[in-house]
Amino acid sequence: MFNFGSKIVLLLLLAFPCGLISIGQVSAESESAEDIGHDATVDEEDEEEEEEVLVEEDQIIHQEQDSDAEEDSESADVTSHPDADTTIVFVTGEEFPSDEIVKFLVGFTNKGNQEFTVQSLEASFRYPQDFQFYIQNFTALQLNTVVPAQKQASFEYSFIPAQPMAGRPFGLVILLNYMDTEGKAFQTAIYNQTVTITELEEGLDGETMFMYIFLTGLVALMLFGMYQVLDSRTRRITMKIEKGTGNMNDVDISWIPKETLDAMNRASPKTSPRKRTKRAAGTDQ
Repeated sequence: MFNFGSKIVLLLLLAFPCGLISIGQVSAESESAEDIGHDATVDEEDEEEEEEVLVEEDQIIHQEQDSDAEEDSESADVTSHPDADTTIVFVTGEEFPSDEIVKFLVGFTNKGNQEFTVQSLEASFRYPQDFQFYIQNFTALQLNTVVPAQKQASFEYSFIPAQPMAGRPFGLVILLNYMDTEGKAFQTAIYNQTVTITELEEGLDGETMFMYIFLTGLVALMLFGMYQVLDSRTRRITMKIEKGTGNMNDVDISWIPKETLDAMNRASPKTSPRKRTKRAAGTDQ
C-alpha cells in the first residue's frame, strides 16, 4: 500500500511541472497570435491610407489636367471672326520709350450682315522667347460698344512701359475681344510683335547739370588763378621801372604859370644846416 501511494505522489510531482510548461506555452502562443493579428490590422490600415492618398493625388492630377485641357480648348476656340477687320495706328510713333505714354488707335470694321459687340481691349508685354509668360499686364479697357453691320468704329488705348524695362526687347500683344448676336465670343490679335523699350533721353538731368556746374567752377577758378599770377608780375615790373626824380631839369614845369615861376625865382634859397652852423660859428668869433 505504501509503495502504491508513493508512486502516485511521484507521478503527481512529475505531472505538475509539465502542466506549468504547457500552460506557459499556450499563453505565449496566444499572446504571439494576438500580436500578429494586431500587426496585420495595423498594416492593413496603413495600406488603406496609402491607397486613399494615391487616389486623392490621382484625382487632383486628373482635375488639373482637365482644367488645363479646358483652358486650352477655350483658348483654341476663341478665334477671330471672318467678317471682322481690325487695324491699328500708333499715335506716338513706333518707338516705345520707358515711363512715357504710348497711345494708339484701333479701328474695327464690321463687314458682315450681323452686328458685333466690342467688349474690351487689352495689352500686355510678354517674354520674347515665349509669349505665354506675362512680363507687364495692363488694365483692360471695357468698351461694350455695338458696331452695326457694314459700319466702323475706332477706339483709343494708352499705356506706360515701366522704367526698369528700358533697353530690352519684349513681346507686345494687343487683343480685341468681341461677340456676335448669338453670344459667341471672338478675339483678334491686333498686334503681336517684339518691340524694344527705349530709354528717354532728357535735355538736362541731374548728373549732366552737376557736371556742367563743376566744369564752370573749375574754369572760373583757373581764370582767377591766371589773373592773380599776371597781376603780381605786372606789379613787379612797374615797381622796377618807376624811379624818383633826382634833378629838377628832368621835371616838366611848362604847365606852371609864369607869375608863379617868377615868384619862386625871386624867393631866397634856403640854406642847408651845415652852412647855418658855419655862419653861427663865425659870428661868435
